[in-house]
Amino acid sequence: MSKIELININKYYGDNHVLKDLSLTIEDGDFMTLLGPSGCGKTTTLRVISGLERPQGGVMLIDGKEAINAEKAFYLEPSKRGLNLVFQSYALWPHMTVFENIAFGLKIQKLPKAEVEKRVRDALKMMRISEFEKRYPNELSGGQQQRVAIARAVASNPRLLLLDEPLSNLDARLRIDMRSELLRLHKDLGTTIIYVTHDQVEALTMSTRIALFKAGELSQVSTPVELYMNPIDLQAADFIGNPRINFLEGRAELEADGLRVRSPLGEHLFPKEDMTEEAVPKGEFPVVVAVRPEQIRIETHETPGCLPVTVYANQPAGSETLVSLQAGKSDFLAKQLGLVHYKINQQLYVHIAPEKINIYNADSTRLIKRARVDSSSMPV
Repeated sequence: MSKIELININKYYGDNHVLKDLSLTIEDGDFMTLLGPSGCGKTTTLRVISGLERPQGGVMLIDGKEAINAEKAFYLEPSKRGLNLVFQSYALWPHMTVFENIAFGLKIQKLPKAEVEKRVRDALKMMRISEFEKRYPNELSGGQQQRVAIARAVASNPRLLLLDEPLSNLDARLRIDMRSELLRLHKDLGTTIIYVTHDQVEALTMSTRIALFKAGELSQVSTPVELYMNPIDLQAADFIGNPRINFLEGRAELEADGLRVRSPLGEHLFPKEDMTEEAVPKGEFPVVVAVRPEQIRIETHETPGCLPVTVYANQPAGSETLVSLQAGKSDFLAKQLGLVHYKINQQLYVHIAPEKINIYNADSTRLIKRARVDSSSMPV
């Protein structure tokens, strides 16, 4: 078992309040990604969990037992927390072979020689680097070195595996390969993984849950699909998604049958069952209508329920085409798979399923109308 509970964690660096009453539960077997821009507190959270940083307030439990109690000045030593940490830098010993690097920590634990060899070879096999066991780090590529660093971490059979931006030094192709390896590793080991990144693609493709950070606080904790389809506020919506989500100004009013919204996308009446628990003002109020580019379907001929638009710009990008569109005075972006060419100022028509639209209160910035999530709602 390896369940982590952070309860009202506060961390200061001088006058800088880095973590602000942070509470987060990471369930046994989770692949939990701590996601957010630089300086939001995600790496500090990982360092608190690992024991490299001591918070000034709060409690941390590992499987229900205290590992941190700041009020009592109790901090369980990192070596007793049953975890292993992989940094952004590989931190391999240059004078040791791959085998020796992986075996080093196990020998310090004074495990029997046969046990050390078995664990090292199992870790090498798991990370598919058995053929490199006699090589030195400077004889390996960046991706191979990162696999060695991860193999070294898993060889000790940690209850918790902490990964701090481990793929950021790799090129795009290697990052894709390593994401596959980490997914397979999580499935094979069943270990709880806590992963720090600023890369939303990594978060969306690997995680069972994502904790989205904003200035030392948690903005949202949810599954990748839920975070993608229903960001909790405008800042979260703007951060998640590539290309970024479209925002359009509108006006809304709560009626007996639901929420009526008027915007450049037309007039829609959204049923009450699609609304969140956020309070909405009485009377008409300003909203932000949000729709993702891949959820906009382009037609060249007018069909029932379509919205007339004109092409502002056409951006073929190999496997996809990004099309900048205008409806009245409003601009928004649509995404189509494959290479498609439209002429500037060409008349087109678009369909947007109302159930895929998010509505935000423009004043509070909070989500008030959710998009419906189904298997077809996965990010493209």
